[in-house]
Amino acid sequence: MTALLLFTAVCCAAPVSGAISAIVALQTARQDDGGIADGGTAADIPPRMLTAYKKAVVQVGRYAPKCNGMRWPILAGIAKVESNHAVGRNIAASGDIRPKIYGVLLNGSGQGGNTTAFPDTDNGRWDGTATGERAVGPFQFLPSTWEGNDKDANGDQKADPHNADDAALGAALYLCGNGRDLTRRTQLKAAILQYNHSNEYVANVLGWIDQYTAAAKNPDLKNVSEKVRTVIEAALSQRGVPYSWGGGNAGGPSYGFCCSPSGKSGASIKGFDCSGLTTYAYAKAGISLPRTAAAQAGVGQRIPASLGTSALKPGDLVFFAYAPGHDSTIYHVGIYAGSGQMINAARPGTVVRLDSVSAMSGYAGGARLL
Repeated sequence: MTALLLFTAVCCAAPVSGAISAIVALQTARQDDGGIADGGTAADIPPRMLTAYKKAVVQVGRYAPKCNGMRWPILAGIAKVESNHAVGRNIAASGDIRPKIYGVLLNGSGQGGNTTAFPDTDNGRWDGTATGERAVGPFQFLPSTWEGNDKDANGDQKADPHNADDAALGAALYLCGNGRDLTRRTQLKAAILQYNHSNEYVANVLGWIDQYTAAAKNPDLKNVSEKVRTVIEAALSQRGVPYSWGGGNAGGPSYGFCCSPSGKSGASIKGFDCSGLTTYAYAKAGISLPRTAAAQAGVGQRIPASLGTSALKPGDLVFFAYAPGHDSTIYHVGIYAGSGQMINAARPGTVVRLDSVSAMSGYAGGARLL
């Protein structure tokens, strides 16, 4: 059983040492699909949903001119937690989402964590039932809340919480409140707490907002050496290329093989895994790397995890391990791009993207080759 758990979080094609304790293995196994958080990047968001978030930011000033600091990562953070960006639904060009997204019936039964009964307010118009209330749409509005924030954002002459554009604008208005300044952390927290009266919820949403914010910024390459620039730009040029277990080499993306610890095959996917991407980027600067993440930790000047991420410089390899301090347990590698970001091929089902370094657990330091 322990042996199986030890393999659950590998994202690059590399063996895992049996030296990891059962406790570490169990902690890793509890994390979703490989123990690697979906990073803060638009790559996690269906393009039509991202369009809705950005459109809402442009439109919100018409209705809430005193609101300051509304950004698409704020809306993305809410929608990530509320509906995972409506992933799995069909999102039409108009923004209509089908099947519609309904929460549990809020009848005080305890299902889904609800302990308070909410009487029906819309006669089933939005939530499909007249027996009570349930949250609706990608931003999970209660019908009663929607009625105070409903706006037509896509020009079809109706405001529908099951439409991505309308729902995103409604959420922006609700978060803006009475002229909030969302550039101030305290007011941003207050806005999120209004959305859901839970400190745990606030912390979760803020984490996603921070990751999306980091991913929305391009690295500043003004003051780096030519070789560092070559490595980072080579990696950035591959953004959007799919993850492929065992994929990628010095020549670029390639077909991988079967199978990742979660059972995903790269054999039919032309792309990169984490160490394939680093191998490719460093090859552009004339540096040959070994193929696995753990082996790459043995190249160049090692940067101990104890120094913190502030010791990293653009172009450094950045590592993650089951048991930081034991390089044999390294399971992932990225390329540090500065400002807390790394260029990352995270796991099956994702694409090469910019992530926050804090998006992943088990920070194990870095290596400086340039």
